[in-house]
Amino acid sequence: MKDNEHEQQNIRRFRELAERAAKTGSYTYTSFHSREGAALAYRVAAERGVKLWGGAECCERVVIRFGDPEEIGYEEPFPIRLMYAGATQPKFSEELGHRDFLGAIMNLGIERDVTGDIFVCEGGAYFFILEEMADYVRANLERVRHTSVRCREAEEVPEDCLPRLIEETVTVSSIRLDAILARLCHLSRSEAKALFDSEKVSLNGRICSNPDTVPPDDSRLSVRGYGRFQYLGEARATKKGKLAVTVQRYG
Repeated sequence: MKDNEHEQQNIRRFRELAERAAKTGSYTYTSFHSREGAALAYRVAAERGVKLWGGAECCERVVIRFGDPEEIGYEEPFPIRLMYAGATQPKFSEELGHRDFLGAIMNLGIERDVTGDIFVCEGGAYFFILEEMADYVRANLERVRHTSVRCREAEEVPEDCLPRLIEETVTVSSIRLDAILARLCHLSRSEAKALFDSEKVSLNGRICSNPDTVPPDDSRLSVRGYGRFQYLGEARATKKGKLAVTVQRYG
C-alpha cells in the first residue's frame, strides 16, 4: 500500500473512533502507531479529545485515545501492558537485539501494530504490548533466535534500559525550527525547510509544516530519518550575536 493510501486509511479509522467516542461518551483506542502517524489524529478531533501514550514518556510508538475527559467525566488507564522477556540461562544467551525480539514476537502470529517500543537490556528486553495480547505472548514467547526465554509482566522499565539523553548546546541565528533542525541534523537551511514540506517534522506529537515555528521550552522534536530531540530552550546570546540553545538528543 502506498504511503498516501495508508495515511488516508488511518485518517478514516481515526475519524470513526473519534465519532464513536463522542456518540457513546466513552473512550476509544487505536493500536500502536509511530508518533508521526499518530499526529494525523489531530486532523479529525480537537486537541482536548486526543491523547497519545506509549507506556513511557520516551516511547516513539504510541496508542491514540479519543474522547474528551471533561465530557466523558472520568479517566482510565490505556490498554497497554509492559512485559519482560529474559533468558532462562543468561550465561548461555546469545547477544540479542531489537530486531531479534520483535521478530520473535511477530513469529507468534502478532501484527506489528500490537507491539510498542522495545528496550533491549543485558539478558533480555522490556516491551509494551496491547493488553488484549499480553497473556497470549506471556504464555507463548519461549525462544528468541536460539535463546530460551521466559516472559512475564513488569511494572516499569529500569532507568538503565531507557534511551540515553545526550545534552548539547548549539548556536543558531534565530529560534526557529528550521534553524534549530539545520544545526541538529547537519543540514543546510533549505534542506531543513524541505523536511517540513514532506511532513517529516513533529513537534510535541503533531506534524509541523511551518519552518518559522518557535518551539516552546521543553518541546519534543522528532525528525523522520534523523532522530528525536528534546528542546530545552534558549541558554544565552553569544558574542557574535547568535543564540545558544540547549537540546537533548536521544542516543
